[in-house]
Amino acid sequence: MEIDIGLRVLDRQLLDKNGRRCGNVDDLAIEGGPGEEPEVVAILVGPGFWPQRAGWIGRLAGWIGGGRRVHVAWSDVDKVDSAVELTREATELGLGQGDDRLRPYFDRIPGACR
Repeated sequence: MEIDIGLRVLDRQLLDKNGRRCGNVDDLAIEGGPGEEPEVVAILVGPGFWPQRAGWIGRLAGWIGGGRRVHVAWSDVDKVDSAVELTREATELGLGQGDDRLRPYFDRIPGACR
């Protein structure tokens, strides 16, 4: 599969296999040496990766956020669309519980998207 990484993956919402929000794509791990085809091997998630993309503001925000870093293997990506859908649950990937704060409200609205 060939995709434009800058437009299709970075900063996208991550959804676990149950559709729960569990973070954003903060950066990507790409491998490949000179003359080799570059390959995305992992999604990098967490405030520990913010300094690499946002300079001193990223360093400050990463420090406030606790500097946590999570690597999600590219093989755990199911689909790249308006969000990046994963094949496993957030807890299995080290991404916390998944965000269910709004789910009880959606259950009360007839015909609401889940």
